[in-house]
Amino acid sequence: MIKSNLRELELYIHIPFCVQKCKYCDFLSAPATAQVQNAYMEALLAEIRAADAADCIVVSVFIGGGTPTAVDADWIWRLMDTVRECFELAQDAEITMEMNPGTVTAESLAIYRQAGINRLSIGCQSARDEELRAIGRIHNFAQFLDTYEKVRAAGFANVNVDLMSALPGQTLRDWEETLQKILSLNPQPEHISAYSLIVEEGTPFYEMYERGELDLPDEDTDREMYRKTAEILREHGYERYEISNYAKADFACRHNCGYWTRRDYLGFGIGAASLYNNTRFHNTTSLQAYLDNSLNCREDVETLNTREQMEETMFLGLRMLKGVDTQKFQENFAVTVDEIYGTQIQESISEGLMMRNESNVFLTKKGLDLSNYVMAKFLQDNG
Repeated sequence: MIKSNLRELELYIHIPFCVQKCKYCDFLSAPATAQVQNAYMEALLAEIRAADAADCIVVSVFIGGGTPTAVDADWIWRLMDTVRECFELAQDAEITMEMNPGTVTAESLAIYRQAGINRLSIGCQSARDEELRAIGRIHNFAQFLDTYEKVRAAGFANVNVDLMSALPGQTLRDWEETLQKILSLNPQPEHISAYSLIVEEGTPFYEMYERGELDLPDEDTDREMYRKTAEILREHGYERYEISNYAKADFACRHNCGYWTRRDYLGFGIGAASLYNNTRFHNTTSLQAYLDNSLNCREDVETLNTREQMEETMFLGLRMLKGVDTQKFQENFAVTVDEIYGTQIQESISEGLMMRNESNVFLTKKGLDLSNYVMAKFLQDNG
């Protein structure tokens, strides 16, 4: 019997290995030998075993990367066994694993199911092979379709597909073609994440951009892609519940919703971030340092003061279409949201960027288009 006084907790587990680094990727990931992978997974299990969260119940687990399916499937089995040994896991916990097309078999998928994985996130990015080649993906669209079929045949009934717009050379019609091809899948994915390409420093794309070699859509086309995404997906029964995320009824990603509402989470693996008891920290980004001592790898430990907690509540909560719950804000901080942010909220409402109802403050369609501008208002020092 589960004790009712347990706090809800999420786990993020980072597996940094991939077959090939994509040209846009600034994530902590890289190819590695089986020997390095095995050493890393042993260090990861040791870190998980050393965790102390006895007063918590784990409501979601997210295994990300990298490409977690790049390691031997038996490691995922051992990983989930270790999680269950060390944490109280809710009976209905959402357990997600990221994967890329071409990195699974019917056998490995069966192992993932038996290990307790109940949600898969497939990195498709585009339905057009020329775009996939341009961004350095290892698969083509036919391989994605084959993988998707295998995932469904294995019995996975909660599947996300990752897509990316504003790719080099991409037109609005190209993007619509990708959306329509994903929507023609049978059954359709329960969830679609649709992100706009961001060119990050330290990536091959950034170097190409600096040399003027990256033919990106202009800003107006990018915005039109963004608006078209919501329109097309809505017609097919997807509710937009966050700036870049769309879900069928009852299939919003519970793990990510936890991030945006500041639920406690612990991160394991190199570079993994955590928020626990209003303290933020992350693990070392050095693979060697992690392999040497995964039990003592935390860096940049920072306990958030009340003002910082309020700021996070606003700029994370406003990512979600339902916005920030003003009653919960008052319960958490013993002041109303208007006492702290009344000026910013009223200013945003007058600009047509925010609205409010009896229980929430939230972004309008215009506000979603200008979300970075709106959220910045809540990060200023307001005395």
